[in-house]
Amino acid sequence: MEAKASTFVQGVDTAFIVILGISLFFLITITAAMIYFVIRYNRKKNPKPKDVKDNTRLEILWTAIPTILVLLMFWYGWIGYTPMRRIPAGALTIKATGRMWSWNFEYENGKQSEYLVVPVGKPVKLELYSPDVLHSLYIPAFRIKEDVVPGVNNVMWFQSDKPGEYDILCAEYCGLRHAYMLSKVIVKPVEEYIQWYHATVDSNSMADVEPIGLQVLKKNACISCHSLDGSKIVGPSFKGLWGSERDVIDENGKRVKVNADENYIQTSIYEPNQQVVEGFNKGLMISYKEAITDEELRQIIEYLKTLK
Repeated sequence: MEAKASTFVQGVDTAFIVILGISLFFLITITAAMIYFVIRYNRKKNPKPKDVKDNTRLEILWTAIPTILVLLMFWYGWIGYTPMRRIPAGALTIKATGRMWSWNFEYENGKQSEYLVVPVGKPVKLELYSPDVLHSLYIPAFRIKEDVVPGVNNVMWFQSDKPGEYDILCAEYCGLRHAYMLSKVIVKPVEEYIQWYHATVDSNSMADVEPIGLQVLKKNACISCHSLDGSKIVGPSFKGLWGSERDVIDENGKRVKVNADENYIQTSIYEPNQQVVEGFNKGLMISYKEAITDEELRQIIEYLKTLK
């Protein structure tokens, strides 16, 4: 038997085929019957139609048959859904964070990656977390989807028996760059996964060649809203930020000029609504005081100094 992308593929596909098959059967049958009755029993051919009061046998049939079919569809849906809620003991636990607008995955040893890297043939449990708005982690090839809700401890699990790369999407509209919230599941043979898991450098994020400050920005999805090349996205670009003069709207609604120094960058990250650059919307950025440490802030500042 050919290995499936995940253990849920068979159950979900079977339920889908059964429901689709029943729906198509009735669509074709009812449409054909309607066309037949319109032609066969039109008023020209039957100027004095008979008054049919009731037919007990027919009424029993059109009550019993749909009930059986609905129960049949429920059964296939149930046996496909139930295993998704039964997380095996000893499953590999990974924290999946969805934020505007990227995914981040943190492993039990503290390692983090923008891609979800897992071993083949092993159950994986995802603890879903969102610091901002509602997201939905969707892996089409695995036939699984679960909402990532701020303040709610949602979980999902899967097991993939087929090495390869599979797309991760966000299936819940979460803002302007929702369509860019893409990632991948990378399913590796167990030996390769163990080697990757214990490696100091995350080869998927190119951490060996990227400045630490840039790694921090990527980890916290900062570059989803702030470009590195001068282009305007949701927020102002990081390019040319350091040392520049900015026209900002302070928390009292007054327009003031500030210099983009260490204090300005710290305020922008920890208290983003105190000084909003003119021309950009207030309230779109959340505080990263709990997410970005003082040392990481220093690394970000050092990196921004290079973006002249």
